[in-house]
Order: sequence, then structure tokens, then C-alpha cells
Amino acid sequence: MNRIDLRGSRRDPRGLLPRAQLDVAQAVEKIRPVVEAVRDHGYAAIREATEKFDGVRLERLRVPVEAITAAEKSLDPNVRAALLVAIERARKVHADQRRTDVTTQVVPGGTVTERWVPVSRVGLYVPGGLAVLASTVVMNVVPAQEAGVPSLVVASPPQASNGGLPDPTILGACALLGVTEVYGVGGAQAIAMLGYGSAGRSGADLADDFEHCAPVDVITGPGNIWVTAAKRLLQGTVGIDAEAGPTEIAILADDSASPVHVAADLISQAEHDPLAASVLVTDSPALADAVDLQLAVQVSATKHESRVRESLSGKQSGIVLVDDLEQGLAIVDDYAAEHLEIQTRGARELAMRVRNAGAIFVGAYSPVSLGDYAAGSNHVLPTAGCARHSSGLSVQSFLRGIHVIEYDEAALRASAPHVVALANAEDLPAHGQAVTARFTELPSSGGAA
Repeated sequence: MNRIDLRGSRRDPRGLLPRAQLDVAQAVEKIRPVVEAVRDHGYAAIREATEKFDGVRLERLRVPVEAITAAEKSLDPNVRAALLVAIERARKVHADQRRTDVTTQVVPGGTVTERWVPVSRVGLYVPGGLAVLASTVVMNVVPAQEAGVPSLVVASPPQASNGGLPDPTILGACALLGVTEVYGVGGAQAIAMLGYGSAGRSGADLADDFEHCAPVDVITGPGNIWVTAAKRLLQGTVGIDAEAGPTEIAILADDSASPVHVAADLISQAEHDPLAASVLVTDSPALADAVDLQLAVQVSATKHESRVRESLSGKQSGIVLVDDLEQGLAIVDDYAAEHLEIQTRGARELAMRVRNAGAIFVGAYSPVSLGDYAAGSNHVLPTAGCARHSSGLSVQSFLRGIHVIEYDEAALRASAPHVVALANAEDLPAHGQAVTARFTELPSSGGAA
């Protein structure tokens, strides 16, 4: 892996740290015609894009319920059991995220209630490219269900090996979660379908053998750069969770860390994608050397060796040497990783001081892989430094806070001078008049004799 020596450096590290470089703006312009075609022509454009990009000719968009049921029945028993554990644990964590309505008495006779209302319909995207992520079904669906969203739809790329339907394990996960509205569409055309629906601008009736997709209010879920670019185009038409980039792991480690564990964890993220980022931050040159030796051994034995080597040797990955753990903590805060592991002495204490990370994994026995599947946490997380300002997917992603304001006559009368003063200060006198009109007679405008 590349090495970046920041020992003794007082420079801003953000421009020095490894990071995948993606030009989403350029991708937006490339996929704009696809998105606009789906907006205007609906199913016909979705079908054309799917045949072009996925090599599958769609006969219908919606997966038959019988196929979803059959996929659940055909799940490998071990996979089924693991999915049920993942669902159960995710429900425990996300159920505790539910918000309750709160009423605040601001003044006697004047209250503000904050209601938490779920969005009406969400589109949940599940990738199906280099890795077919059945676990992402759990991570998307569970928080939406716990939020009380009444209408859920899953979209996932069609697989030629499964007769043009999404991956059977993805369908089986949908069945276990009670999701029956599933569409075999992927990429930018799937995001456009979720945002605009599949009927096209004409809204023409579709063939009897085709069940079209109605537009959603929010789209969530990870994907490749084309999915990200389509989300950017649709933002405003719908809400989105984030513009997800390639996955990334940062590990803050000292000489107490096991090089075997560290190397294994770096590889586990690298196998996602050649653009995946794996970064080790350490104050121990000896650990860095030992990790390099372990990588030489473990990479050769891994299934996706070529992909992993490309990721680990890319400019987005590397080993960063620091003076001490205090500098290391500052570095990982600047990096704001999607996944941050802390494998040091006093790991929990350091973890509680981190400000910027999508999720933090503490100690030798909390690897990122656990969070990907069975920790109970959510693995749909901010990438590319967005953890400085954004959170991972949660129940809150599907809720809106609505303020309900209720003042009686006395409370409004007491507030009137303040409203009038501020309205006049902003040269908006009619705002003040809207209050005082309730307590004074307005001049007569005449009227019929």
C-alpha cells in the first residue's frame, strides 16, 4: 500500500489523505438523457436502458409476488437464519430511534407541538453489480418500516441468470420483510423510475400484463456512480438519503493491534470495488510493516484477488503514519470515514472523542463486517467525507417534523407588540397588521348600499 508520512506535519491533511476521485458532475451529464427519457416516456425508456446497460429485455417491471414467495422458500437455510437475525437486531436498534410528538407550552395559552410524520412512499434501491447485497434490503426496509412508512418499493437490477428478475437472495430478503412491491430495474433508470414513475408524462394506460411503478417521495440506498448521479438529478423532485460514493474504511491503530486483523479488515472493504478505499492510520511503523506483510499473504488467498489488489494499490488507499494517537485522532476526524475502526489501547475512550464518522467500530472484536450484517446498526452510511455533515440511514431519514402552532386570543394579544416590532423592522408591515386586525376594526372599504 502507498504510504503517507504526516509525522511532524502541521499542514491541513485533507488534501493529502487518500480518497477516491469521482466526477459526479460529469456522470450527471452522461446519464441526463436516460433520466429525462424515463421522465418523458416511462416504461419504454426504462426497457430500452435496461436492455442497453444490463443486457436484459424486460417483459414487465414488477416482480410477480409468486416469484418473491418462491425465492424465500428456496433460500439456503443458513442464509435464511442469518437474514432473520439481521432483521431482528436491526429492528431492536431502529425501534429505539422512533420519535414521539412533543407539545411545548411557550406561554400561557400558546403551544407548539412537533409532530413526527412518516413520508407516504419510499423507493429503496438495492445494488446488484459486483456484489449483490441482500443485506442492503434489511438496512433500507427496516428503518422505513419502523418509521411507519405505509408504502415501500424495492428496486434492484435484473439478473440474466435469474430470468431477468433481481437476485433470488434479494427477493428472499424482501419476502422475509413482507415487501411485495419489487421492480427488476437497476442503475440510473431505476432512480428515474422511482422519482418520476413509469407511466411517462403522457400518463397513458399501460398494457394489462404490466404493473407500473408510481412515484415515490424519498429514495434511499447505495449504488454506483450512475445511481449517485441520477440521485443528484432527482434531488428536489424527491428527497434522497445521500450521494454515496465507493465504500471506505479507516483504521486507527497502535502497536497493540493485530496486523492479521487489520489486514483482514482492509481487504474486506477492498473486495467491494476497485475504487473502494482502505486506509490505515497508525503511530507504529512496526505495525505498518507487519500489515504490509500480512496483506501480501492474505490478498493472494482471497477470492477477489484482482479487485482487492487494484483497490489497495490505488491512490484512494494507503497507510498514514502519524506522531501519536492524538494526531491520528485529528487525522481520522478530517478524513470522516464511512467506517472507522479503532484498534488501540483505550479504544472506547478514543471512539467517544471522534466527531466525524459514519459508524465507529471499537476494539478487536467489532469489525466492519459485523456492522455490514448483524450488529444491528445500519450500513447505509455517508462516504467521501460527508460524515462531517451527514448521518447514516435511520428512522429519521423517513420522518418529517411538522410544527403545529396553537395560540388563544390572550396569548396572541400579548405577543402582538413583538410581532409588530419585528415586522416593521423588516419593512413587512402587513405581517403586523395580520395580528392587530384581530383586535382592532379595519377601515370600512365601502360596499353595497
